[in-house]
Amino acid sequence: MSCRVVVLISGSGSNLQALMDQADPELCQIVAVVSNRPGVLGLERARRQGIETAVLDHTGYADRDSFDRALVTLIDGYRPDLVILAGFMRILTPAFVAHYHARLLNIHPSLLPKYKGLNTHRRALEAGDQEHGATVHFVTEELDGGPLILQSAIPIVAGDTPEALAARVQQREHLLYPRVMNWFAAGRLQLHNGRACLDGDPIGPNGLRLENTEFDMREMPDA
Repeated sequence: MSCRVVVLISGSGSNLQALMDQADPELCQIVAVVSNRPGVLGLERARRQGIETAVLDHTGYADRDSFDRALVTLIDGYRPDLVILAGFMRILTPAFVAHYHARLLNIHPSLLPKYKGLNTHRRALEAGDQEHGATVHFVTEELDGGPLILQSAIPIVAGDTPEALAARVQQREHLLYPRVMNWFAAGRLQLHNGRACLDGDPIGPNGLRLENTEFDMREMPDA
């Protein structure tokens, strides 16, 4: 039985497109795409591929708790095995995160634990970093602080701007996220005792590295 996936978006859905294009049809099915903003391009992307969509506008709710309760009710109607945040621009309540414990993923545009939060590309440039990248992680109550799964780095070059860096990082995101989704759907990826595990082996605190589509297994510690 395939893994049922619900994807949450707030915008154009470029990562959503990568997930739809690269989902292993024998392993998983994206059953719904949910946005907190009406009219965004990501919803149209999903509709073009015959995926059910729904909008739950956060501006219609008095507070974060009431919105997240309604969001849980909506998502659970699709009976998901996995919930994926793909540019979902909302800070989630602890109750929401707890409800989807060990089956909630996010991608962040930095080499976590560096640069949690916003403006990651500008912050990497201002710090004089030599590399930047993206990270897929399990979601916990700590913002961008859950166990790391997979990262990919790109070099920062002379003349880089936040916009140029963002575009190159996004290309790496499109490689990372579908791969992790397919791992989870295959039963290879799990969250166990607070640690991400691949094929039963704990992943190190810095995650696995994907470089030029190959893994650098030096990031995997001894079990």
